[in-house]
Amino acid sequence: MNKNMNWVVFGGLLLIGAPIAHATDRFSIGTGANYSSGKYGTATTTDIWSVPFTAAYNTDRWTFKVTVPYISIHGAGNVIPGTGPVNNTNPLARGLGHVLGGGSNPGGGTSTTTAATSASGLGDVVASAGYTLFSSADRSFALDLTGKAKFGTADVNKGLGTGQNDYGISVDSYKVFGQWTPFGGVGWMSYGSSQYIKLKNGINANAGVDYRVASNDHVGMYYNYRQRIAVGGAPQSEVAAYWNHKFSDSFRLQSYALGGMANGSPDYGVGASVNYTF
Repeated sequence: MNKNMNWVVFGGLLLIGAPIAHATDRFSIGTGANYSSGKYGTATTTDIWSVPFTAAYNTDRWTFKVTVPYISIHGAGNVIPGTGPVNNTNPLARGLGHVLGGGSNPGGGTSTTTAATSASGLGDVVASAGYTLFSSADRSFALDLTGKAKFGTADVNKGLGTGQNDYGISVDSYKVFGQWTPFGGVGWMSYGSSQYIKLKNGINANAGVDYRVASNDHVGMYYNYRQRIAVGGAPQSEVAAYWNHKFSDSFRLQSYALGGMANGSPDYGVGASVNYTF
């Protein structure tokens, strides 16, 4: 990801902020809160809260980032945060929480059912490394290459993750035209499968436009797509609108609202994030 753009992850959506002044060797931290709700093609509504904690380090051409999320979910046992609906044959499902006190599954069945269950805990830790392949002299255009690893740290028996590691690569770009900045990218992920959850590799893509309202305020819209990766699952298709406000060169706020257009996405979601750069 390019250091000249303010990228923030909101509950699985990669949102773009405004082009910012070029900075080298800077460290930043951030946190936020995200909420989403949807039926994911089932008869049960699934509500997911996530609170991500991020740390990033920028050099002239490199960006290194780690995200550690806390997740709380209540809903269909076959919906996995970040993955969507799957055919999960794990006999413990989210029901392990009923034994350990970390969740509930009154029916005690497998997560192939759509009975409402609850769980919370550490989500999957995500690490990425981005490199600027090309940047124009005036910073109005850039092309970035990013590698990402999602580690299966979330409790698979609570239904907070798949329990497997995923690895991916993406290419992203933007071009500034006055107050307007169109942006987009395409990526590929290798998803890990377990004996209970079978996934296949998938392509993802994004496109959007940012508008500079003022020197410290940007708004924009963003579309995200991911092809179906799970047996019994569905593709992701969602659009988001966001607002990015810069209080100072170091402190930023972003907020967003999204709507889903496929069973792999929530019906709607909202969230906000703050970021401080040293």
